[in-house]
Amino acid sequence: MELYDELIARGLIAQVTNEDEIRKMINAGKATFYIGFDPTADSLHVGHFMALCLMKRLQMAGNKPIALLGGGTGMIGDPSGKSDMRKMLTKEDIDHNIACFKKQMSRFIDFSDDKAIMVNNADWLLELNYIDVLREVGACFSVNKMLTFECYKQRMERGLTFLEFNYMIMQSYDFYMLFQKYGCNMQFGGDDQWANMLGGTELIRKKLGKDAHAMTITLLLNSEGKKMGKTEKGAVWLDPEKTSPFDFFQYWRNVDDADVIKCLKMLTFLPIEEILEMEKWEGAQLNKAKEILAFELTKLVHGEAEAQKALDGAKSLFGGIGNTDNMPTAAVEAADGKIGILDLLVNTKLAPSKREARNLISGKGIAVDEVIIDDPNAQIDLTNEVIVRKGKKVFLKVSKA
Repeated sequence: MELYDELIARGLIAQVTNEDEIRKMINAGKATFYIGFDPTADSLHVGHFMALCLMKRLQMAGNKPIALLGGGTGMIGDPSGKSDMRKMLTKEDIDHNIACFKKQMSRFIDFSDDKAIMVNNADWLLELNYIDVLREVGACFSVNKMLTFECYKQRMERGLTFLEFNYMIMQSYDFYMLFQKYGCNMQFGGDDQWANMLGGTELIRKKLGKDAHAMTITLLLNSEGKKMGKTEKGAVWLDPEKTSPFDFFQYWRNVDDADVIKCLKMLTFLPIEEILEMEKWEGAQLNKAKEILAFELTKLVHGEAEAQKALDGAKSLFGGIGNTDNMPTAAVEAADGKIGILDLLVNTKLAPSKREARNLISGKGIAVDEVIIDDPNAQIDLTNEVIVRKGKKVFLKVSKA
């Protein structure tokens, strides 16, 4: 199976422009493509994971990735899929986040020998003269047309700032600059980025002529990533300091039955033929598929040794409290060695608030050393380490700080 057909079989491609030419370029390893990452936090998360896996997959076939870090667009904020304006970040925050992104991306993408490049759009966006932007770029965009796009329509009722309104122009300008500076002839993005990406293709044609060569592809990466990337404890990060390898493994081990094959197709590098065989699995076999998914993705992000530790730890836990060596840990302050169960749950982030902690306890969802806690006023003795279980699948080893 050729690469483009495999991308379709894996459920990655949603929309394209000029499909025949895109197919030929990708299959021949002739595409120079970019995917953008706005540095809104100090770690990449599961929502970025599909994009990184796609870049790796395409690079393995000889295509050249450009990882575009949004040092400039990050100062504006993309309104796509947002109900409110994004928190404004300082330039120092953005620069710190970019440094973190660069380190993590290198686990997925090979940047040696010009096989891939990393670019910061602050290099051109922050140098722009506002009048020049209005004259040279703004004149290429119709406000009437922009307001028909879903990313703006969704925000009109709640309020859309003029700052955010410019995001499409800035992202389009990114493609225009990458096309000229680095020969970038293709852009990838999530399905909620389609309007912004079409704007980039159109800008190139208007500024450089109809013969200018630029194409767009959208994927199901953002919409699926947003569903994948959130838990009741918050985002699932790729940084092991923010989400431990064990918790990362457990996140994928606990995906819904209906999603496990889709995740295997989109995110792992297992042969597609092998995954298609797994589509026939039912019942208990799906648990095996989830275990394979969790192991493969943990290995990809954290290395095989950490993946094996997480697998061993999970197996011991699912068989009852067995070997706890690889279980995630937390240390909390406890006066006289004791702490109230509500404080323990909140301080270890097993519950976001005392109200939620009470709900967990009233629903018999909390156990300490496998003893169900049904009293919200219970005091937990941390003189010795305890194992706190939330529900059936979340375990935490807690000690006194």
